[in-house]
Amino acid sequence: MLAHFSHHLLTALPVPLLPFIRDEFALDYTQAGLVVSVFSLSYGISQLPGGWLADRIGPRIMITIGICGVALAGLLVGLSQTYVMMIALLALMGVVGGGYHPSAAPMISASVEPKNRGRALGVHLIGGSGSFFLAPLIAAAIAATWGWRGSFIGLAVPTMIFGITFYVLLGRRAKMSKTQQTLTHHPDETPSPPGYLRRLVVFMILTTFTGAVTFATIAFIPLFLVDHFGVGEGTAAVFLSIIYSAGLWASPLGGYLSDRLGRVPVILAASLITGPVIYLLNLVSYSLGIGALLLIIGIVLYIRMPASEAYIIGQAPERHRSMIYGIYYFAGMEAGAILTPVMGFFIDRFGFYSSFTIAGIAVVAVTLICSVFLWGRRD
Repeated sequence: MLAHFSHHLLTALPVPLLPFIRDEFALDYTQAGLVVSVFSLSYGISQLPGGWLADRIGPRIMITIGICGVALAGLLVGLSQTYVMMIALLALMGVVGGGYHPSAAPMISASVEPKNRGRALGVHLIGGSGSFFLAPLIAAAIAATWGWRGSFIGLAVPTMIFGITFYVLLGRRAKMSKTQQTLTHHPDETPSPPGYLRRLVVFMILTTFTGAVTFATIAFIPLFLVDHFGVGEGTAAVFLSIIYSAGLWASPLGGYLSDRLGRVPVILAASLITGPVIYLLNLVSYSLGIGALLLIIGIVLYIRMPASEAYIIGQAPERHRSMIYGIYYFAGMEAGAILTPVMGFFIDRFGFYSSFTIAGIAVVAVTLICSVFLWGRRD
């Protein structure tokens, strides 16, 4: 959980700092979306070799690279002086960070019984949501004094220190061969159920599309608050923390529900709710209205995530688990990275109302189509 927190402490910064970055470089919505998507594109692509390597060299090295590499790249982002330089270094941050998730999730799943897998993965997600919750608050405070570059530099240093410490501590626990086998072997695992490949493909389509549209929407929340409601840049960054605060409790709840009710019902319900919630961004008022809606977005997001990760564990063959996790994160990141500048293009041309409406309708339509193939199964 702490490793997950440190890994995302810097990757969580581009979205809340987007209004500061936009003002410095005079960006339109499409260019602003590129700031977010360039990291996601490289982050998504690197999941594939990251998952492949995790199956071969072990999770300890890949998790350490995912933490320390992100810290070093984040430090360089803070030292960048031009828009192009910043974009290139954000891409580098994505490349070095791609091995974390394909390594962490199988390690956690190997440590618990299958019936408790969803809850364990939900607890792990508390770390990631905690960093996304705190990063906007810390970044806004630092940026108000030292600018957006100061936020990257200030958070890179403790991230690097933790990454090195985590490597040492994990090495002490894994130095005995018996312990090492515990981290990489699943002795109680049953074979993948018949027809798992078809269900995995349908599931990938559903969760990738839902996650990508949610990601693209969240990326423009700070600019939406600044331009639509006229709030300050720092306030917009703080509002973003409302979304991620839900992960501190909704992710273990989602894991618990998926253990009790089944992965598929939880995933379908969360995806189906996502569409109307995105559309309602057009209708709510400022303050409590937008705050409540952002909280709901966070709840459905973090309920869906542990159920999705647990579903993959239950369907994927043991020997290819990290690789399939890599494909899962690759698909989600790449789709989000592509849709973010597309969302920016639509906002430039048609405004927030039409763009959020189209996004909400699309999520509901894809969920209903995929439910035909997934409904009726708990896992």
